[in-house]
Amino acid sequence: MHYLHTMIRVNHLEESIDFYTKVLGMNLVSKTDYPAGEFTLAFVSYGKTKNDPCIELTYNYGKHSYELGNAFGHLAFGTPDVYGMCEKVRQAGGKVTREPGPMKHGTTVIAFIEDPNGYKIELIERK
Repeated sequence: MHYLHTMIRVNHLEESIDFYTKVLGMNLVSKTDYPAGEFTLAFVSYGKTKNDPCIELTYNYGKHSYELGNAFGHLAFGTPDVYGMCEKVRQAGGKVTREPGPMKHGTTVIAFIEDPNGYKIELIERK
């Protein structure tokens, strides 16, 4: 058994693809439209195929907002420079919701950002 992907519903597919590929540096490994089902699936990953761990961005035709609920917490990404990544997010018009710095009661440097749909993403510094 191995981890495949996490699916999140997105409001605007191209905006979400741009965020995950251009801002976070992921690869768009596939994008498939299902007109009969009225949805499109795009898979982004730091790998090259859907066999690598991915985020599945699901766009349902005509649906432009979702209630995120309070059960889902966040996605987490490791980066060698949390401060630099937060600056890149800001320059791209993104939102930093927790400034970089040591986590509460610890020393690991973290920050939180939001994707265009409001999903929280934790950045964890990994040198």
